[in-house]
Amino acid sequence: MVKPFSERVRPSTLVLFDVDGTLTPARREASPEVIELLAQLRDRVVIGFVGGSDLAKQQEQIGQPAGKPVIELFDFAFAENGLTAYKNAEQLASASFIGWIGEDKYKELVKFVLHYVADLNIPKKRGTFIEFRNGMVNISPIGRNASNAERDEFEQYDKQHNIRSTMVKALKQAFPNLGVTYSIGGQISFDVFPTGWDKTYCLQHVEKEGFNEIHFFGDKAYEGGNDWEIYNDPRTIGHKVTKPEDTMKILKELFF
Repeated sequence: MVKPFSERVRPSTLVLFDVDGTLTPARREASPEVIELLAQLRDRVVIGFVGGSDLAKQQEQIGQPAGKPVIELFDFAFAENGLTAYKNAEQLASASFIGWIGEDKYKELVKFVLHYVADLNIPKKRGTFIEFRNGMVNISPIGRNASNAERDEFEQYDKQHNIRSTMVKALKQAFPNLGVTYSIGGQISFDVFPTGWDKTYCLQHVEKEGFNEIHFFGDKAYEGGNDWEIYNDPRTIGHKVTKPEDTMKILKELFF
């Protein structure tokens, strides 16, 4: 039985988590140890996740190994930076990227990206170079169909050759007035969303809840990373991690 917020040890403390690289290895499942620690933490504070991916991927990574819907494992569930949002497994208001950008501008963006990827000289290409989501588009030079081994390989190649950051620069030059933010996250891709629709977007869903402290744990907590804005926001206490084991260690030190 999940305790009401008021019955928890620290009911005015909210702890938010990125998913990839924070609660799970990138695009892999959460360990039983992480799932158990989150359940224990939920007795003490209010918890939520804020991920850039859509809810289906968070279900695969956290809900599936736990054997429950991911929205039932957290008090707040924020997919796509909070553009798809749940409180106590009940859906909150959502927003639409295509409604914001319009079909014509979106088609121009897609055309540029596909031409750019076609001309890109990298060791491997797979499929799904653009993934359309409710609140953003995700762009991957290698393609989201890459296997886990290929993702690991591309991540190392990208660190040496700056494939993603160079592509972001090209998009900024091609679309200087589009009003979007480009945010590199995970191993193989980057997100494109309206400026202001970064992970801080989710905070509007909790600002009237009366929390005295909002902690955020993320691994891409550097300028240009998709955790940077919320990590650096004055409303949050940011914790930079590099792997789920770091997250577990800090949680035990702070809340147990």
